[in-house]
Amino acid sequence: MLRFVMSFFGAIFSMVTLGVGMVALSIGAVFWIYGQDLPSHESLAQYTPPTISRIYSVEGKIIDEFAQERRLFTPAREIPDLVKQAFISAEDKNFYQHQGYDARGIVAAAVDAVRSRGQDVRGASTITQQVMKNFLLGGDRRAERKIKEIILATRLEETLSKDKILELYLNEIFLGQNSYGVTAAAQTYFNKTLSQIEVHEAAFLASLPKAPSNYHPVRNHDRVMARRDFVLREMFENGYITEAAYQTALDEPLRTVQGGDFEPFQASLPPRGYFTDEIRRQLSEDFGEGEFFSGGFSVRATLDPEMQTEAERALREALEDYDRSRGVWRGTGETIAADRLGTEADWRAALSDTNAPRDIDLENPWHPAVVLEVGQSDARIGIEGVEEDADGHWIPAADVTWARKWNRETERLESRAQVAGDLLSVGDVVMVRKMTSDSDGSFIRWTLRQVPVVEGAFMAMDVNTGRVLAMQGGFSYQHSVFNRATQAKRQPGSSFKPFVYAAALDSGYSPATIVVDAPIEINTPQGVWRPKNASNQYYGPTPLRTGIERSRNLMTIRLAQEIGMSTVARYAERFGVYDDMGLHLANALGSEESTVYKMVAAYAMFANGGERVEPTLVDRIQDRYGNTVYRHDKRDCVDCADRNVTPGAGPRIVSNRERIMDPVTAYQLTSMMRGVVERGTAAGAVDLGVPTAGKTGTTNDAKDVWFIGFTSNIVAGCYIGYDQPRTLGQGAYGASMCGPVFQSFMQKAVAKYGGGEFRVPEACQFINIDRFSGARLGGGASGSNVVSECFRAGEEPIFGIQMDGGWAMGSGFDIIQPDGRTKQVTTSTGRKAVVGPKASFGTMSSGGLY
Repeated sequence: MLRFVMSFFGAIFSMVTLGVGMVALSIGAVFWIYGQDLPSHESLAQYTPPTISRIYSVEGKIIDEFAQERRLFTPAREIPDLVKQAFISAEDKNFYQHQGYDARGIVAAAVDAVRSRGQDVRGASTITQQVMKNFLLGGDRRAERKIKEIILATRLEETLSKDKILELYLNEIFLGQNSYGVTAAAQTYFNKTLSQIEVHEAAFLASLPKAPSNYHPVRNHDRVMARRDFVLREMFENGYITEAAYQTALDEPLRTVQGGDFEPFQASLPPRGYFTDEIRRQLSEDFGEGEFFSGGFSVRATLDPEMQTEAERALREALEDYDRSRGVWRGTGETIAADRLGTEADWRAALSDTNAPRDIDLENPWHPAVVLEVGQSDARIGIEGVEEDADGHWIPAADVTWARKWNRETERLESRAQVAGDLLSVGDVVMVRKMTSDSDGSFIRWTLRQVPVVEGAFMAMDVNTGRVLAMQGGFSYQHSVFNRATQAKRQPGSSFKPFVYAAALDSGYSPATIVVDAPIEINTPQGVWRPKNASNQYYGPTPLRTGIERSRNLMTIRLAQEIGMSTVARYAERFGVYDDMGLHLANALGSEESTVYKMVAAYAMFANGGERVEPTLVDRIQDRYGNTVYRHDKRDCVDCADRNVTPGAGPRIVSNRERIMDPVTAYQLTSMMRGVVERGTAAGAVDLGVPTAGKTGTTNDAKDVWFIGFTSNIVAGCYIGYDQPRTLGQGAYGASMCGPVFQSFMQKAVAKYGGGEFRVPEACQFINIDRFSGARLGGGASGSNVVSECFRAGEEPIFGIQMDGGWAMGSGFDIIQPDGRTKQVTTSTGRKAVVGPKASFGTMSSGGLY
């Protein structure tokens, strides 16, 4: 009997042992099979998560950030223990004990699943397993993935330390609101750094990984509070916080940015503008878009916020002044349906959905508004971001009398407005701003505004370093992201002429060389081209200086023909104005397109004495580890590493910039362009109180107007024109439209950066000349016609030489002398002609630029 019993139990034991062995063998086989061809977990040791790239101003303030995933990487040693403990308590309280998976947790999850009949299945993944899922495997819920997850988690525990695994987890995990990692989440929800996080806030963050989309702090407040309190209890039970701290944290309300309790981090950033977006565009080309958006770059921009604000204001006012002078009301073109205007909450919600720009003039901002009521003379409006008052906000009749409404259906102008209802209808979305008193800044009334159709661009940079201090690519970035400073190719018109004169001066001509100003006829495939001067007059033999000061087209054409368009093109390409300039004579008058960015950079080389300077929007770029990967300033500091530099002496900086123009030529041209500002086409529009040089530009039919000018250290340029080129109308000139933009900006720039005399090269010798005739004058000569001209030392200048580019001075026209008196000349036919201050032109037509 005993033998039978022993045999029975022996058989049972053998069967159990065999069964256990078979199960173990099966499990081993499953794990072996799924353990083949798994992703390499070793790569995680060198893993660099995608992080935010940030742009800083010269003052070190964050002005913009770019990211595909909003993540700020923080090493484990810099993450507070409180934050680590909150996540461990919420997700994996045995994290420091297990070897990658938690067998007890798996069993407990299985038991709970059975008890709830699959209705409430809790996760059993450890933090290590979640790292594997997030980094290598994906989020599908198949058993196959779970097996692979356990295998990789076990291997990872053998490769990386617990702190490194926790670092990967806390920087990778998605926590809602487009925030990845605990550092970005702390900023998103509380606008705090990790070191500022309190116990209840850490518990809130730790409650999010379970289901971020279901734990919004406002929409799902009660659910979030329950989950937060659960995490706090786990932290207490695990010994991470005291009972007193636990009770205090439980009593804390949920205060977040989303609930309006804290100012959002983004509120401290200026609205994105043309400058930082251009950095994004350029660095995406240089480094690749993926690397820029995920590389965690720290970009030190050259932007001066004060000067940028002034550039925006100056260009905006010029564009708006021109637009209002047209007297046409277009509005925004947007309307809000009547059924969305019932209550204040309704119209505010509808107004927030409109596409009206919200980045115009941050000092006295433009506000989107909706017309709520139109009375007999005034119109009541509701304004975004402005509280209602008892009387409401109104647009009075006096504010609309400047305009005539453009009827979009008939495409015609209506009669001039007399009351607000002539321009506005209920539901119209409009832009408004405060009108204030000039004396004390007190509020007067709300006034209508509209984004102009005409556009333009402005840019300013340091002439010695190429650092772009300000750039504005249009009226409003939010209205149009197209950067007209760098992307709009426009005809520079007469602002190109200095490059023709530079080529001539380097070819042996001088500012006193005489060029004939007389009609020209040129046969082209399109027919006969007859360029003319802006004044419709001809002035005969004239010095180069006066030619550029008065922007004489015919002199420029003759000069370009004489030195050769290939020489002009070579100079324009050397200065970076064009990559491959065409050799048509019309291009000497600026008919080939370029950008403000290139033109301003080219003028900087005149201002700095003829040395190459590359424009840049970035001083330095550092990667996520702080290593410098780009530095704009390539100059050598010879003594920086020398410990024996004389006390009080600065290190010696050696410039290695390429010289692209003779310094005498650069000074001669600068002196001639000073004449443009002091008595030429820009006289009266620009007056800074320091030496200033520049050149106006107005293209044919005034489709584009330009002014580019510089002091001894700052160069700035502007163009204004329609995006689809059409005439700006009578009275539109570079001096009258762009001159005020330059003047307004440069007044602030000079006050901040100063300005002085332009550097005179040692090889200059000065001789007085008559700027009208080019004749040499004595040393004691004086008067408005006397100019002290720089000539190359060692070369005896020859006066009185005339050049005509190969075209004779034709007949049948009048030559106007500087004093307006009648003068008798001999024409090319040999006959005598009496010419005076009044010209006749017969059938001559325009074809040039001026």
